Amino acid sequence: MSDGTLRIIDANLNRIGEGLRLLEEVARLLLNDAELTQQLKTIRHELLREDISFNRQLLQARNAEGDIGANLQVPGEDKAQELPLIVVANAKRVQESLRILEEMTKVHGTVSELDSDKFKQARFALYTIEQKLVAKLLRRDKLERLHGLYVIIDTEALKGRKHVEIARQAIHGGATTIQLRDKVSSRKEVLPIARRLRALCSERNVLFIVDDYLDIALETDADGLHVGQEDLPMKVARKWLPADKILGGSAETIKMALAAQSDGADYLGVGAIYPTMSKTKTVVVGLERLRQIKQAVSLPLIGIGGINKDNAADVIAAGAVSVAVISAVSGAESPEEAARQIVARMEAKNERINR
Repeated sequence: MSDGTLRIIDANLNRIGEGLRLLEEVARLLLNDAELTQQLKTIRHELLREDISFNRQLLQARNAEGDIGANLQVPGEDKAQELPLIVVANAKRVQESLRILEEMTKVHGTVSELDSDKFKQARFALYTIEQKLVAKLLRRDKLERLHGLYVIIDTEALKGRKHVEIARQAIHGGATTIQLRDKVSSRKEVLPIARRLRALCSERNVLFIVDDYLDIALETDADGLHVGQEDLPMKVARKWLPADKILGGSAETIKMALAAQSDGADYLGVGAIYPTMSKTKTVVVGLERLRQIKQAVSLPLIGIGGINKDNAADVIAAGAVSVAVISAVSGAESPEEAARQIVARMEAKNERINR
Protein backbone atom coordinates (compact mmCIF):
# COMPACT_ATOMS: atom_id res chain seq x y z
CA MET A 1 0.00 0.00 0.00
CA SER A 2 1.44 3.44 -0.93
CA ASP A 3 2.31 6.04 1.68
CA GLY A 4 -0.32 8.34 0.20
CA THR A 5 -3.05 5.75 0.66
CA LEU A 6 -1.89 5.04 4.21
CA ARG A 7 -1.96 8.77 4.98
CA ILE A 8 -5.56 9.03 3.80
CA ILE A 9 -6.54 6.10 6.00
CA ASP A 10 -4.60 7.45 8.99
CA ALA A 11 -6.08 10.95 8.71
CA ASN A 12 -9.64 9.67 8.52
CA LEU A 13 -9.23 7.20 11.37
CA ASN A 14 -7.92 10.10 13.48
CA ARG A 15 -10.92 12.25 12.54
CA ILE A 16 -13.26 9.41 13.45
CA GLY A 17 -11.63 8.95 16.85
CA GLU A 18 -11.63 12.66 17.65
CA GLY A 19 -15.23 13.22 16.55
CA LEU A 20 -16.59 10.15 18.30
CA ARG A 21 -14.81 11.06 21.52
CA LEU A 22 -16.45 14.49 21.58
CA LEU A 23 -19.90 13.01 20.92
CA GLU A 24 -19.33 10.41 23.62
CA GLU A 25 -18.36 13.06 26.17
CA VAL A 26 -21.47 15.09 25.38
CA ALA A 27 -23.68 12.02 25.81
CA ARG A 28 -21.94 10.98 29.02
CA LEU A 29 -21.10 14.19 30.87
CA LEU A 30 -23.70 16.67 29.61
CA LEU A 31 -26.72 14.51 28.91
CA ASN A 32 -26.00 11.69 31.36
CA ASP A 33 -27.34 9.28 28.73
CA ALA A 34 -25.96 5.81 29.40
CA GLU A 35 -27.43 4.24 26.26
CA LEU A 36 -26.01 6.76 23.79
CA THR A 37 -22.68 6.79 25.62
CA GLN A 38 -22.39 3.01 25.31
CA GLN A 39 -23.35 3.06 21.63
CA LEU A 40 -20.71 5.66 20.83
CA LYS A 41 -18.06 3.92 22.91
CA THR A 42 -18.77 0.61 21.16
CA ILE A 43 -18.53 2.18 17.71
CA ARG A 44 -15.27 3.90 18.63
CA HIS A 45 -13.65 0.73 19.92
CA GLU A 46 -14.79 -1.33 16.94
CA LEU A 47 -13.48 1.17 14.40
CA LEU A 48 -10.14 2.05 16.00
CA ARG A 49 -8.66 -1.40 15.75
CA GLU A 50 -5.74 -2.57 17.87
CA ASP A 51 -3.72 -4.00 14.98
CA ILE A 52 -0.11 -3.26 15.89
CA SER A 53 1.30 -4.09 12.49
CA PHE A 54 -1.23 -1.98 10.59
CA ASN A 55 -0.96 0.92 13.04
CA ARG A 56 2.83 0.84 12.62
CA GLN A 57 2.36 1.26 8.88
CA LEU A 58 0.04 4.21 9.43
CA LEU A 59 2.46 5.90 11.83
CA GLN A 60 5.41 5.40 9.52
CA ALA A 61 3.50 6.99 6.63
CA ARG A 62 2.25 9.93 8.70
CA ASN A 63 3.67 13.34 7.79
CA ALA A 64 1.95 15.92 10.00
CA GLU A 65 4.57 18.62 9.39
CA GLY A 66 4.27 18.30 5.63
CA ASP A 67 0.47 18.17 5.54
CA ILE A 68 -0.74 21.23 3.63
CA GLY A 69 -4.16 20.85 5.28
CA ALA A 70 -2.73 21.99 8.61
CA ASN A 71 -2.57 25.60 7.42
CA LEU A 72 -5.80 25.76 5.47
CA GLN A 73 -8.38 28.15 6.91
CA VAL A 74 -12.13 27.51 6.74
CA PRO A 75 -14.27 30.70 6.87
CA GLY A 76 -16.12 30.90 10.18
CA GLU A 77 -14.39 27.83 11.64
CA ASP A 78 -13.01 29.76 14.63
CA LYS A 79 -16.30 31.45 15.56
CA ALA A 80 -18.17 30.49 18.72
CA GLN A 81 -21.05 28.10 18.05
CA GLU A 82 -23.97 26.63 19.93
CA LEU A 83 -23.34 23.13 21.27
CA PRO A 84 -25.96 21.42 19.04
CA LEU A 85 -24.17 22.83 15.98
CA ILE A 86 -20.83 21.57 17.30
CA VAL A 87 -22.36 18.11 17.74
CA VAL A 88 -23.72 18.20 14.18
CA ALA A 89 -20.35 19.32 12.81
CA ASN A 90 -18.49 16.50 14.56
CA ALA A 91 -21.05 13.90 13.57
CA LYS A 92 -20.75 15.01 9.93
CA ARG A 93 -17.00 14.89 10.24
CA VAL A 94 -17.11 11.28 11.39
CA GLN A 95 -19.70 10.32 8.78
CA GLU A 96 -17.61 11.82 5.98
CA SER A 97 -14.50 10.00 7.15
CA LEU A 98 -16.41 6.73 7.36
CA ARG A 99 -17.59 7.23 3.79
CA ILE A 100 -14.03 7.95 2.65
CA LEU A 101 -12.79 4.74 4.26
CA GLU A 102 -15.63 2.82 2.60
CA GLU A 103 -14.38 4.12 -0.75
CA MET A 104 -10.77 3.32 0.12
CA THR A 105 -11.72 -0.38 0.36
CA LYS A 106 -12.11 -0.25 -3.43
CA VAL A 107 -8.46 0.72 -3.87
CA HIS A 108 -6.33 -2.22 -4.93
CA GLY A 109 -4.36 -3.67 -2.05
CA THR A 110 -6.39 -2.24 0.83
CA VAL A 111 -9.26 -4.73 1.08
CA SER A 112 -7.58 -6.91 3.69
CA GLU A 113 -6.93 -3.96 6.01
CA LEU A 114 -10.29 -2.18 5.71
CA ASP A 115 -13.78 -3.58 6.39
CA SER A 116 -16.28 -1.77 4.17
CA ASP A 117 -19.36 -3.20 5.91
CA LYS A 118 -18.11 -2.10 9.31
CA PHE A 119 -17.67 1.49 8.14
CA LYS A 120 -21.07 1.51 6.45
CA GLN A 121 -22.88 0.13 9.51
CA ALA A 122 -21.17 2.67 11.78
CA ARG A 123 -22.12 5.50 9.44
CA PHE A 124 -25.79 4.60 9.42
CA ALA A 125 -25.81 4.05 13.19
CA LEU A 126 -24.31 7.50 13.64
CA TYR A 127 -27.08 9.15 11.61
CA THR A 128 -29.57 8.05 14.27
CA ILE A 129 -27.26 8.84 17.19
CA GLU A 130 -26.69 12.35 15.83
CA GLN A 131 -30.45 12.90 15.61
CA LYS A 132 -30.96 11.78 19.21
CA LEU A 133 -28.05 13.81 20.58
CA VAL A 134 -29.17 17.03 18.94
CA ALA A 135 -32.79 16.54 20.03
CA LYS A 136 -31.75 15.94 23.64
CA LEU A 137 -29.45 18.96 23.63
CA LEU A 138 -32.24 21.16 22.31
CA ARG A 139 -34.52 19.83 25.04
CA ARG A 140 -31.84 20.55 27.62
CA ASP A 141 -31.51 24.10 26.30
CA LYS A 142 -35.26 24.64 26.65
CA LEU A 143 -35.15 23.47 30.25
CA GLU A 144 -32.32 25.90 31.00
CA ARG A 145 -34.55 28.72 29.72
CA LEU A 146 -37.35 27.66 32.07
CA HIS A 147 -36.87 30.27 34.77
CA GLY A 148 -38.43 33.46 36.09
CA LEU A 149 -42.02 34.26 35.24
CA TYR A 150 -44.25 31.60 33.65
CA VAL A 151 -47.56 33.14 32.55
CA ILE A 152 -50.55 30.88 31.91
CA ILE A 153 -52.94 32.39 29.39
CA ASP A 154 -56.21 30.83 30.54
CA THR A 155 -59.21 31.51 28.33
CA GLU A 156 -61.66 31.76 31.22
CA ALA A 157 -59.42 34.16 33.15
CA LEU A 158 -59.16 36.53 30.17
CA LYS A 159 -62.87 37.38 30.36
CA GLY A 160 -63.11 38.12 26.66
CA ARG A 161 -59.75 39.83 26.20
CA LYS A 162 -57.44 38.68 23.38
CA HIS A 163 -54.98 35.88 24.15
CA VAL A 164 -52.18 37.28 22.01
CA GLU A 165 -52.49 40.81 23.39
CA ILE A 166 -52.29 39.59 26.99
CA ALA A 167 -49.33 37.37 26.12
CA ARG A 168 -47.59 40.24 24.34
CA GLN A 169 -47.98 42.48 27.37
CA ALA A 170 -46.77 39.73 29.70
CA ILE A 171 -43.67 39.21 27.58
CA HIS A 172 -42.98 42.96 27.55
CA GLY A 173 -43.20 42.80 31.33
CA GLY A 174 -40.58 40.06 31.53
CA ALA A 175 -42.38 36.71 31.17
CA THR A 176 -40.01 34.00 29.89
CA THR A 177 -42.63 31.29 29.32
CA ILE A 178 -46.18 31.43 27.99
CA GLN A 179 -48.58 28.54 28.45
CA LEU A 180 -51.92 28.29 26.69
CA ARG A 181 -54.64 26.73 28.83
CA ASP A 182 -58.19 26.34 27.53
CA LYS A 183 -60.68 23.98 29.14
CA VAL A 184 -63.81 25.50 27.59
CA SER A 185 -63.27 25.83 23.83
CA SER A 186 -63.16 23.17 21.16
CA ARG A 187 -59.82 22.14 19.68
CA LYS A 188 -60.92 23.75 16.42
CA GLU A 189 -61.19 27.08 18.27
CA VAL A 190 -57.99 26.60 20.27
CA LEU A 191 -55.72 25.74 17.34
CA PRO A 192 -55.60 29.18 15.62
CA ILE A 193 -55.03 30.84 18.99
CA ALA A 194 -52.16 28.45 19.68
CA ARG A 195 -50.64 29.21 16.28
CA ARG A 196 -50.68 32.96 16.94
CA LEU A 197 -49.19 32.52 20.39
CA ARG A 198 -46.50 30.26 19.00
CA ALA A 199 -45.57 32.86 16.39
CA LEU A 200 -45.37 35.57 19.05
CA CYS A 201 -43.24 33.47 21.39
CA SER A 202 -40.86 32.45 18.60
CA GLU A 203 -40.43 36.07 17.61
CA ARG A 204 -39.65 37.10 21.20
CA ASN A 205 -37.51 34.03 22.05
CA VAL A 206 -39.94 32.97 24.77
CA LEU A 207 -40.93 29.38 25.52
CA PHE A 208 -44.40 28.35 24.40
CA ILE A 209 -46.13 25.49 26.25
CA VAL A 210 -49.52 23.95 25.48
CA ASP A 211 -51.61 22.61 28.34
CA ASP A 212 -53.06 19.11 27.92
CA TYR A 213 -53.57 19.03 24.12
CA LEU A 214 -50.78 16.92 22.63
CA ASP A 215 -52.18 17.25 19.11
CA ILE A 216 -52.14 21.05 19.28
CA ALA A 217 -48.63 21.06 20.74
CA LEU A 218 -47.45 18.93 17.83
CA GLU A 219 -49.31 20.90 15.19
CA THR A 220 -47.95 24.25 16.37
CA ASP A 221 -44.42 22.97 17.07
CA ALA A 222 -44.73 24.18 20.66
CA ASP A 223 -41.66 24.03 22.88
CA GLY A 224 -43.45 21.67 25.22
CA LEU A 225 -46.57 20.17 26.71
CA HIS A 226 -47.92 20.29 30.24
CA VAL A 227 -50.21 17.54 31.54
CA GLY A 228 -52.03 17.46 34.84
CA GLN A 229 -53.05 14.51 36.98
CA GLU A 230 -56.39 14.25 35.14
CA ASP A 231 -54.93 14.75 31.67
CA LEU A 232 -53.12 12.50 29.21
CA PRO A 233 -50.88 9.98 31.07
CA MET A 234 -47.29 11.14 31.31
CA LYS A 235 -45.86 8.00 29.69
CA VAL A 236 -48.17 8.35 26.70
CA ALA A 237 -47.30 12.02 26.29
CA ARG A 238 -43.57 11.30 26.47
CA LYS A 239 -43.91 8.53 23.89
CA TRP A 240 -45.50 10.81 21.29
CA LEU A 241 -43.80 14.09 22.09
CA PRO A 242 -40.61 14.67 20.01
CA ALA A 243 -37.37 14.26 21.91
CA ASP A 244 -36.50 17.96 21.63
CA LYS A 245 -39.73 19.03 23.40
CA ILE A 246 -40.07 19.45 27.15
CA LEU A 247 -42.82 17.76 29.15
CA GLY A 248 -44.23 19.15 32.36
CA GLY A 249 -46.41 17.51 34.96
CA SER A 250 -48.36 18.58 38.04
CA ALA A 251 -47.63 17.36 41.55
CA GLU A 252 -49.16 17.96 44.96
CA THR A 253 -47.23 15.27 46.82
CA ILE A 254 -43.80 13.68 46.86
CA LYS A 255 -45.35 10.46 45.56
CA MET A 256 -46.86 12.27 42.57
CA ALA A 257 -43.55 14.02 41.91
CA LEU A 258 -41.54 10.80 41.95
CA ALA A 259 -44.05 9.08 39.67
CA ALA A 260 -43.97 11.96 37.17
CA GLN A 261 -40.18 11.94 37.15
CA SER A 262 -40.16 8.19 36.54
CA ASP A 263 -42.70 8.52 33.72
CA GLY A 264 -40.68 11.06 31.75
CA ALA A 265 -41.45 14.54 33.07
CA ASP A 266 -38.82 17.21 32.47
CA TYR A 267 -40.22 19.67 35.01
CA LEU A 268 -42.97 19.83 37.62
CA GLY A 269 -45.62 22.37 38.48
CA VAL A 270 -46.04 22.15 42.26
CA GLY A 271 -49.07 23.60 43.98
CA ALA A 272 -51.27 25.11 44.89
CA ILE A 273 -48.66 26.97 46.93
CA TYR A 274 -51.27 29.47 48.19
CA PRO A 275 -55.07 29.60 48.06
CA THR A 276 -56.28 30.43 44.56
CA MET A 277 -59.53 31.15 42.77
CA SER A 278 -58.20 30.16 39.33
CA LYS A 279 -58.99 26.48 39.87
CA THR A 280 -61.73 24.79 41.84
CA LYS A 281 -61.04 21.99 44.31
CA THR A 282 -57.41 22.95 44.76
CA VAL A 283 -55.27 21.53 47.53
CA VAL A 284 -52.99 24.11 49.15
CA VAL A 285 -49.61 22.49 49.80
CA GLY A 286 -47.53 25.49 50.87
CA LEU A 287 -43.84 26.28 50.61
CA GLU A 288 -42.80 23.42 52.87
CA ARG A 289 -44.17 20.85 50.42
CA LEU A 290 -42.29 22.59 47.64
CA ARG A 291 -39.09 22.24 49.65
CA GLN A 292 -39.79 18.55 50.31
CA ILE A 293 -40.38 17.82 46.63
CA LYS A 294 -37.22 19.76 45.78
CA GLN A 295 -35.28 17.33 47.97
CA ALA A 296 -37.01 14.26 46.52
CA VAL A 297 -36.61 14.81 42.76
CA SER A 298 -33.95 16.14 40.41
CA LEU A 299 -36.38 18.01 38.15
CA PRO A 300 -36.77 21.80 38.01
CA LEU A 301 -39.87 22.96 39.87
CA ILE A 302 -42.39 25.65 39.05
CA GLY A 303 -44.52 27.01 41.87
CA ILE A 304 -48.16 27.58 41.00
CA GLY A 305 -51.32 28.67 42.78
CA GLY A 306 -52.11 32.00 44.39
CA ILE A 307 -48.78 33.54 43.45
CA ASN A 308 -48.51 37.31 43.03
CA LYS A 309 -45.98 40.13 43.35
CA ASP A 310 -46.07 39.90 47.15
CA ASN A 311 -45.08 36.23 47.46
CA ALA A 312 -43.42 35.21 44.16
CA ALA A 313 -39.91 35.82 45.50
CA ASP A 314 -40.60 33.52 48.48
CA VAL A 315 -41.53 30.69 46.09
CA ILE A 316 -38.24 31.08 44.21
CA ALA A 317 -36.34 31.18 47.50
CA ALA A 318 -38.01 27.91 48.52
CA GLY A 319 -36.53 26.11 45.52
CA ALA A 320 -38.64 26.82 42.43
CA VAL A 321 -36.89 27.93 39.24
CA SER A 322 -40.01 29.72 38.06
CA VAL A 323 -43.43 30.89 39.24
CA ALA A 324 -46.59 30.27 37.23
CA VAL A 325 -49.35 32.83 37.45
CA ILE A 326 -52.79 33.17 35.90
CA SER A 327 -54.97 35.90 37.37
CA ALA A 328 -52.04 37.90 38.78
CA VAL A 329 -51.10 38.84 35.22
CA SER A 330 -53.93 37.81 32.89
CA GLY A 331 -56.55 39.35 35.16
CA ALA A 332 -54.63 42.53 35.90
CA GLU A 333 -55.68 45.89 34.47
CA SER A 334 -52.18 46.16 33.00
CA PRO A 335 -50.71 42.68 32.44
CA GLU A 336 -47.41 44.25 31.41
CA GLU A 337 -47.04 46.21 34.62
CA ALA A 338 -48.21 43.27 36.73
CA ALA A 339 -45.60 41.02 35.11
CA ARG A 340 -42.90 43.65 35.53
CA GLN A 341 -43.62 44.02 39.24
CA ILE A 342 -43.44 40.26 39.86
CA VAL A 343 -40.15 39.97 37.97
CA ALA A 344 -38.69 42.98 39.81
CA ARG A 345 -39.57 41.53 43.23
CA MET A 346 -37.99 38.17 42.34
CA GLU A 347 -34.82 39.77 40.99
CA ALA A 348 -34.49 42.06 44.00
CA LYS A 349 -34.70 39.18 46.46
CA ASN A 350 -32.30 37.09 44.39
CA GLU A 351 -29.74 39.93 44.48
CA ARG A 352 -30.07 40.16 48.28
CA ILE A 353 -29.53 36.42 48.67
CA ASN A 354 -26.45 36.39 46.41
CA ARG A 355 -24.71 39.30 48.11
